[in-house]
Amino acid sequence: MTKDQLLTRLSTAAAVLTRRRVLLAGAAACGAAGTAGLLAPGSGGEPVRPAPAAGSQARPELKPSAYRLQPLTGYGPPRVEPARAQVRREPFLRLSGRGSTMVLTFDDGPDPRYTPKILDTLAEYDVRAMFFVCGEMASYRPDLLARMADEGHVVGNHTWSHPLLTRLSRGRIRYEMERTSDVIEDAYGERPQWFRAPYGAWNRAAFQLGAELGMEPLAWTIDTLDWTRPGTRAIVSRVEHGAAPGVVVLSHDAGGDRTQSVRALRDYLPHLLDCGYHITVPRRQPV
Repeated sequence: MTKDQLLTRLSTAAAVLTRRRVLLAGAAACGAAGTAGLLAPGSGGEPVRPAPAAGSQARPELKPSAYRLQPLTGYGPPRVEPARAQVRREPFLRLSGRGSTMVLTFDDGPDPRYTPKILDTLAEYDVRAMFFVCGEMASYRPDLLARMADEGHVVGNHTWSHPLLTRLSRGRIRYEMERTSDVIEDAYGERPQWFRAPYGAWNRAAFQLGAELGMEPLAWTIDTLDWTRPGTRAIVSRVEHGAAPGVVVLSHDAGGDRTQSVRALRDYLPHLLDCGYHITVPRRQPV
């Protein structure tokens, strides 16, 4: 290779290196300028953003706080929907299980004249019972539902205004049940898992809607007929003569003068315990 050829190649290589340095320096300068433009305050303290590249479609600019207007998710406990129960064709009439177990139930309350006295008697003998409350009554005395929760009793749904369900539309039945469940949840701390139709008047809509709201239907085995005010002795006799394993007793703590019901409980409850009965509350039946 001649000297002239060697000089020509060296000149060409130097020119290539020079062009690379220029390109790299230009890219670095553009990057620095872009970063400085995002951080540097403009007029009024707003950040200055680089203009879109020539030929590219400009995107609508979002204000810095626009994202805060979007709904947030994942904060706070989600509302738990009640587990849907099986749609029954008839209510449960008695308690299944082993041993001499019985269930005491009280309807139509709570009533500040009688419910506290019934709760006092149950507490004296360390017994748990069920209270099928009417939402309208419960809305006036949420403190009594809170006491039931504190003392381990079960609160069931007995509709809002104690209507005859077989004469109501499906929408009205749902309203009666759902509104009562809301009141129970607020005062008792959880939604009811049991419901009872007023007057024992069940229909298909009641069973279906109760299941949709996560409740099982419970009726009774022994009706004390205490609402007729037959006398304390008559109420006690009906309970004691009907006592048997799995029996569900129906009494009332509201809806009229329930003085006889209060007195009868004080008579028959210790007798049942002395006879070896275990007064308890039901467990949900498997679906």
